[in-house]
Amino acid sequence: MRGIVFHGDCTLELANVPDPTPGFGEVVVEIKASGMCGSDLHLYRRPRSEIVAPKIVGHEPCGVVAAVGPGVVTKHAQIGNRVMVHHYHGCTCCDECHSGWPQLCQTAPATVYGFDAHGGHATYMKVPARTLVPLDERLSFAAGAAISCGTGTAWGAFERIGLTGRDTIAIFGQGPVGQSATLLAKAQGACVIALDIDENRRRAASSFGADYVLNPRDGRTSEAIREVTNGRGASVILETSGASAAAHDALNSVSPWGTVCLVGIGAEVNFSVAAMLRSQIRILTSLTMSIQAQHACSRFVVERGIDLDSLFTDRWALDQAELAYQTFNQQSGGKGVFLL
Repeated sequence: MRGIVFHGDCTLELANVPDPTPGFGEVVVEIKASGMCGSDLHLYRRPRSEIVAPKIVGHEPCGVVAAVGPGVVTKHAQIGNRVMVHHYHGCTCCDECHSGWPQLCQTAPATVYGFDAHGGHATYMKVPARTLVPLDERLSFAAGAAISCGTGTAWGAFERIGLTGRDTIAIFGQGPVGQSATLLAKAQGACVIALDIDENRRRAASSFGADYVLNPRDGRTSEAIREVTNGRGASVILETSGASAAAHDALNSVSPWGTVCLVGIGAEVNFSVAAMLRSQIRILTSLTMSIQAQHACSRFVVERGIDLDSLFTDRWALDQAELAYQTFNQQSGGKGVFLL
């Protein structure tokens, strides 16, 4: 089979590797869609000298069960079933793994598919059957790929926050996670303030229903958010860009008793505890979502009729991998996906 492998310094290869065979408790998924995630770019840009034993990338896999190994008892792990993949696998025995959070495995570092083991930018993918999440027939494979990380990350953050329709939420960054957050927050009845430095992404946020769209480049982010919230600030802030400046602005734009949730990778944040004490805010982090949350997110998308396919501005074949990542690396459009 063929799969995309990063070699560092923004270079990649469409490599030929043997087709996978499932072992005990494993399945092979025939990939139908594999989403491109902003966190992929950290690995894509990594210096060549830091790339050791490269794997097939892609951690938003979605497809059809093609082969089932011995010992599989998961009811939806049957040949022909439409499935998403929860892209983490832990020891399966600790409290975190039992609770659906294998990425927090306390026994050993969790396997992250697309980073530590072969991922979804390939014809096939071998995973433990317990990582599978059923894909509703009413969802496209591309939508399932989005839920497998980007959209699921926004959903997981909202679960931690406890977002309600009474909230005004400012979403910093309108990349794939931020755009997903805009769609989900509007579906939950919240007032949405969307922020991004890129004009294309601001236009997309408007089309997704954002009530206010702001450009942080003007240096007045906190003031602008307070202007549209009658001076109070947003009751919820979701920071998805990973920019340190955005995280700083987020902390200065939240209302008293409000919540700031940080999901963007890369930011470094310094703040005065004394200043934060005076506003009684909550500061949270959120790492993707649990397996149960991936189920819940997909159900919500179906029940509310959310058009996740509208997130995708670029659809690629594996043969277009080099152009696909050159385009995605510009961080100007919406979400990209490989369709097989």
